[in-house]
Amino acid sequence: MRYIIALIVCIYPLLGSAQEWEDQQRFNDGVSGPPLRIIASTDTALFAPIIESFISENPTTAIEYLVTGTADIDRRFRADPNDFDLVISSAMDLQLKLTNDGLALPLEDIFAPAWAQWRQSLFAFTSEPAAIVINRAAFTGHAVPQSRQDLIQAMRARPEIFRNRIGTYDVRQSGLGYLFATQDARASETYWRLMEVMGSLDVRLYCCSGDMIDDLADGTIAVAYNVLGSYAAARIESKDTLEIILPSDFPTTMMRTAMVSRDAPNPALAEMFIRHLITRQSRPNEDSLLPPLSGPLNKAERATIALEPALMTFLDGLKRRKFLAEWEDAVIQK
Repeated sequence: MRYIIALIVCIYPLLGSAQEWEDQQRFNDGVSGPPLRIIASTDTALFAPIIESFISENPTTAIEYLVTGTADIDRRFRADPNDFDLVISSAMDLQLKLTNDGLALPLEDIFAPAWAQWRQSLFAFTSEPAAIVINRAAFTGHAVPQSRQDLIQAMRARPEIFRNRIGTYDVRQSGLGYLFATQDARASETYWRLMEVMGSLDVRLYCCSGDMIDDLADGTIAVAYNVLGSYAAARIESKDTLEIILPSDFPTTMMRTAMVSRDAPNPALAEMFIRHLITRQSRPNEDSLLPPLSGPLNKAERATIALEPALMTFLDGLKRRKFLAEWEDAVIQK
């Protein structure tokens, strides 16, 4: 008997860990049949209107929506691609790599502009800029920074205000954070100066935009860098507290993408969902909390992240280790 108990004790933490999600919700759960399973990085509150509009058109469909971080999505899906129908993530590079590795189902009958899809298998459906979001109280009587250089100057001028009150992604853990960081570093050397100043002020590191917005709203931090503007905009109750700034020096805009698993249990239904998603997000919707897909891209938007092979450059093991070592030198400063 004690061996059975010991076995249960040993495997129970593993079972619990395997089932942990940031959020897990079922929609239209009363219908029969297996649900459409979506693994996604987008908070349920932001994505729910899209799910509900799909169910209104397909009332016999149930959907299970599973939320986790962008890097965790990549790990979980690679481990068990037949456990999910759809993969939705803001980490464009990881999504592109999944597609290139043959894990996405091609959907030949879905129309999308060339710049918003990859090999008819990966489809963009939002355009979302990385933003500087501030708590207005920290800038009372002072100029609000409009660029990365402005932010550097503001932090250097008043270090006592910003020490331990700046937030950004922990790029070692966040797939989206790593994507934004590598793209910023490619665009300008200002990024590294900014990281060094943040590091000298004991920057707080986060897994995701939602947590940063929470700490901004209650005043724990004064500035969040590279946060998704859509998350801040969705916090209606904080509209007088927070201000969203799109840096004037250059934008970094990502496109949230979706794909159907090559081994999807419900491929036909998953394709219907992709079609609905693209149609809905091609135009503004009053009830949508996610921005529509805007385009086509133009030359002025040099920092808009494109769906192209170059996007996977920093996923190379050697390049990733080198980038993270430089990032740690700048940000951790031990």
